[in-house]
Amino acid sequence: MHGMNMSRHSSAQQSQVHRKWGRLHELRILNIRKRMLLQMCRAERHIRVLAAEPESGMATAEYAVVLIAATGFAGLLVAILKSGAVKSLLTELVNRALAV
Repeated sequence: MHGMNMSRHSSAQQSQVHRKWGRLHELRILNIRKRMLLQMCRAERHIRVLAAEPESGMATAEYAVVLIAATGFAGLLVAILKSGAVKSLLTELVNRALAV
């Protein structure tokens, strides 16, 4: 009946058509609202997960910082152990341990 001249139909038929299209419109709106609520629930769930584990994305950056610090510390130890004073101290310590 869409696109037809409504004047040829009785007011009861017109009323029935309006109710039908009105109901379809209501169903579409309900469907849209249902989808919106579903999306909002999903977003809320995602936010709750992020709030529960706020630092989970930082793990990689933290590991990188720890690796850089450990490498720097290892380099410092190598430099200290290569110094003459430490070499002689360690040599004396090993000689004492073997002499016992």
